[in-house]
Amino acid sequence: MFSSPVTWLAVTATIVYLVVSYRSTPTPLPPGPKPKFFSGNLHQLPKIEKWKVYREWSNTYGPIFMYKVFGKKTIILNTLKTASDLLDGRSNLYSDRPRSWIYTEYIGRSLSVLNVSSQNPRHKIYRKLMHSGLNARAINSYQNLMEQESQTLAQNLMEFPDDFINHLRQNAGAIILKLAYGWTVTGNRDRFVVAMEEAFELTAELTRPGKWLVDAIPLLRFIPSWFPGGSFKLRAEEHKRELLAVDQIPFDWAKKEINSGNYIPSFTSQHLFPEDGHKVNAEEEDILKWTSSALYVGGADTTVATMTAFFAAMSLFPSTQEKARQEVDEIIGIRKPVFADQASMPYISALIKEVLRWAPSAPLGLPHYVIQDDIYSGHFIPKDTIVFANIWAISRQEEIYPNPEEFDPERYLGPTPQMDPRKFLFGFGRRVCPGAAFAEASVFINITNLLSQFTISKAIDTNGAEITPTIEFTSTMTRVAQTM
Repeated sequence: MFSSPVTWLAVTATIVYLVVSYRSTPTPLPPGPKPKFFSGNLHQLPKIEKWKVYREWSNTYGPIFMYKVFGKKTIILNTLKTASDLLDGRSNLYSDRPRSWIYTEYIGRSLSVLNVSSQNPRHKIYRKLMHSGLNARAINSYQNLMEQESQTLAQNLMEFPDDFINHLRQNAGAIILKLAYGWTVTGNRDRFVVAMEEAFELTAELTRPGKWLVDAIPLLRFIPSWFPGGSFKLRAEEHKRELLAVDQIPFDWAKKEINSGNYIPSFTSQHLFPEDGHKVNAEEEDILKWTSSALYVGGADTTVATMTAFFAAMSLFPSTQEKARQEVDEIIGIRKPVFADQASMPYISALIKEVLRWAPSAPLGLPHYVIQDDIYSGHFIPKDTIVFANIWAISRQEEIYPNPEEFDPERYLGPTPQMDPRKFLFGFGRRVCPGAAFAEASVFINITNLLSQFTISKAIDTNGAEITPTIEFTSTMTRVAQTM
């Protein structure tokens, strides 16, 4: 059956790897569902809305539990305390990203902003550049652009209301692509916007737990691509070209425009010609390419997810919408909203917080990776363990948010407001999402502008009766609301 020496080597390595991964330790590992010897808990992992299943598992196994896939250990943190204690309090140990032979090595994403190791010098450089493009001062300079695109969004919704998700993608993409590259989006099928969305979907599929056996058994990488079981190398090469194009093509377009002298100032043009006048070298240019691409993920994707949740909430909770509109009418009137208005609009601010809590845009966040053995709350956490914070479960902690399934912006108002969910919704430690403030600013302008012009309501059937929509959310890295 195993006639090839390479196959025998892979099988032997598998057995050794699994035996070592199941070794006993003086301090017990976190509890979790019982794994099978070879595949671990792969057969039990949910394919959709995994954050909900993990919350149910936490009722059985506690706030911190572990599952295994082909010997690879993953820990889920289901309370604010466990996530804060480890990802914030011990960020020096928990801020790395897991290495994937397929995604980070073969497909070449190891240097992307979201995946770069915290031990790589680029990590700090990326964070500094991302902050320069998405900080409060930079956001103020984008106000006119955000207002303009918000009006375009309103016009598109007026003409084609049923296509609202694509209008929201156009809105977010137009802002980010303009500020990142100087690219002007002219429609909801813009080629760069479509390419970014397709890249998100592909990434979600490529990083699905258990999809690639070589990630669990690295020795399989020595199998030739023509050998049975080695075709993953050819598939990875194809996906590498697809994802590289998303980063490289808009960057090359921007460079061409900048070199022509006829360009719109942007994040890319600013850093290709830095203030100190030095000539950007190849390393700096590569860093800029990755950072420009990451601006889309850091700002646009979060904005789309939050705005779809807003539409869902307004259709389901009309009394909340009416209270929000009253405040908009009182403060904004017939003029256009500006960023400074938010300080005078406590209900809108509370509404945005509740939308973020009710439908977290990234319910599991991104994976953290342990760089050193650790012990926490009587549990041994081995080096190289993947760790997720179940942000969705935290947003449903009843001791923090009583009646958590109820949509209630007023929980953040009054003399004893509940905790601001922005403290955990955008991540932890050194991996906090740098686009949080940008997304919130864009959401504020959009929400106030739309509420001043529209009533978001349920559809009406042929008999004139309201149709209560079934709200479902995508199960990719970023959770987008869809009506069914």
